[in-house]
Amino acid sequence: MVRLVLLTLALFAGCCYAAPRIVGGQETTINEYPSIVQVEFLGIFSQAWSQSCAANILSSRYVLSAAHCFAGIFYSPSLRRIRAGTTFRNSGGFTRNVANEYNHPTYGLLGADGDITVVRLAEPLEYNPVVQAGYIANPNTVIPDNQPVIHAGWGHTQFGGHPSDVLRHVTIFTINHAICRDRYATLGWPVTENMICAGLLDVGGRDACQGDSGGPLYHGSTLVGVVSWGEGCANATFPGVSTAVAPYTSWIVSVAV
Repeated sequence: MVRLVLLTLALFAGCCYAAPRIVGGQETTINEYPSIVQVEFLGIFSQAWSQSCAANILSSRYVLSAAHCFAGIFYSPSLRRIRAGTTFRNSGGFTRNVANEYNHPTYGLLGADGDITVVRLAEPLEYNPVVQAGYIANPNTVIPDNQPVIHAGWGHTQFGGHPSDVLRHVTIFTINHAICRDRYATLGWPVTENMICAGLLDVGGRDACQGDSGGPLYHGSTLVGVVSWGEGCANATFPGVSTAVAPYTSWIVSVAV
């Protein structure tokens, strides 16, 4: 019972103070982001494991990621595993198998709305200085426009490019929701109230990219978003879109305990 109480408190604690940070980013180390982990896919034909998404540690048994990383016609828990505690893509640290995924019930009903999942691991993570649970946003958290936020991950360093061999991070800024919604409306893609847009509006050049899905959007040390979708990467007109954590915090806690 103590562990469950502590998890709940940790999930609701903390919000929003400074830290630095992919496309347009810099190399970093897992020491700076000990709550990020790699999501590796087992190739159906290659039978080789390779990092394709990321996730965020909630507790020793649960991680938070994007639902689209744990869905699809060929999806099975046996085709996913987590690699924790390493700066390097596909190597180092240790791996844990996936037991179950709990995609949000609204996922798939309206565009990318509800693109969030709680994943239960088959074996617990072993905490150490580079494997630690993070904080997620309180349910009533609202991030103002033009706030510095941080992506971290092993994804492509340019649209259509190649993934990074080492963890990278980048600082961008939150973008007004109405502006983001109206721009994506021209493409017919809904931006709901459960999403956060971030980038360098009308400038571009910094963003998450393919392979960063499910990874973090941090405001200070708090996880406020999970990388979800966007038009290309680092697009000046269309910013990157993350699933906002706050609207789902109560659901996350109910699943992860």
